[in-house]
Amino acid sequence: MNNKENQNVENTQETTNSTIENEQVNESTVNDDNINSADSSEENTVNSEKENDPVSDLQTEVAVWEDKYKRLYAEFDNFRKRNMRERSDLIKNASRDLMTSLLPVVDDFERAIKANSESQDIDGVKEGFELIHNRFFHILKSNGLTAMDAEGKDFDVEFHEAITSIPVEKKKMVGKVAEVIEKGYFLHDNVVRYAKVVIGK
Repeated sequence: MNNKENQNVENTQETTNSTIENEQVNESTVNDDNINSADSSEENTVNSEKENDPVSDLQTEVAVWEDKYKRLYAEFDNFRKRNMRERSDLIKNASRDLMTSLLPVVDDFERAIKANSESQDIDGVKEGFELIHNRFFHILKSNGLTAMDAEGKDFDVEFHEAITSIPVEKKKMVGKVAEVIEKGYFLHDNVVRYAKVVIGK
């Protein structure tokens, strides 16, 4: 083999080696690109799962509703306690106002007792008690109390409590209140004490 043929063989080998190296480089680049693409795809999948995770969304919603429930329960409990306190204060103040208005009647009774112990005037004693009674009932009436008018009316279990029954001469009095043993009273149109009555038969 002469020099020219040797040189051609060497050039052919170099070309072949260069082609092989280029193919290896290209293959390596393709593999790297595939790896990077796979990594990027996995990251996108993880991020997408995090964004669309229904369990996480439900847990967040449950936490929000639980917080709202606790706040609402606390507000209701405060309202209930405040309402009870206001009602208690109202009852105390109402009783206080009534007691204050009745104190003058107590003073009248004390003066009457003292005066009656030294007085021999029966008419004066009667008049004094009538005045005290009128003043006392006027205070009760101003606070919403009214006496029940039961005598001669039809017997009604909504207002009357029958003690006994007695025979009556007039037929129109049968089943009606013949006698009132104890008066009944209304407080603002509500019965606070039933009238104890005797019914005609």
